[in-house]
Amino acid sequence: MSGAIGLWWLWAAGCLTLQQELETLNEHTTYPGLSEDARSAAVKSYACARRRGLIVRKGVLGIIDFSRPSTTPRLWVIDTETGALLHREYVAHGKHSGDDRPHAFSNVVDSKQSSLGVFRTAETYHGKHGYSLRLDGLEAGINDRARERAIVIHGAEYVSEAHITAFGRLGRSWGCPALPQHSSPAIINELKWGAMLVAYYPDTAWLEGSTFLNCDTP
Repeated sequence: MSGAIGLWWLWAAGCLTLQQELETLNEHTTYPGLSEDARSAAVKSYACARRRGLIVRKGVLGIIDFSRPSTTPRLWVIDTETGALLHREYVAHGKHSGDDRPHAFSNVVDSKQSSLGVFRTAETYHGKHGYSLRLDGLEAGINDRARERAIVIHGAEYVSEAHITAFGRLGRSWGCPALPQHSSPAIINELKWGAMLVAYYPDTAWLEGSTFLNCDTP
């Protein structure tokens, strides 16, 4: 994709004002399996990031709810202009974050734990896990070492219903939000190049300390 065409496509994907998007999101408050707490945190964070000019890819929002077990779909991708649910999918957490349900999160290199908070998607590449999407953490001390830690979205064979049947949970990553291999390319394409992804968990320190959840931008 040429630079000019790419910029046009990014602009065309987010033509509504932020206020119009928020009105749409507040009208569409129910998505299968998504808790109100996770949805509210993601919408607040999206509004704050947009007001700060941190989001390049408008019109789409990814939400991970790590309060849910790995045996249930816990990634949602939402069209913020129409309120449509674009994807609902399984997603893995880090092997040192917990067993079926994660409970420990980290920003430390080699911790093999997932990170919470607000991420902005970046460029795609082809690596050892195939087609993958880099993430940049936007919260200092919470997830801002994501790129250094190589926290990326990629497909993995251990993210499948077959793995759940065999082991009672999904397989676990080294901290990456890994997806099923069959659906990861479409989800990556939906989120790539500057969209926002929020990884939620009712962690008190993050809920009270996040500058996106407690936004000081009008």
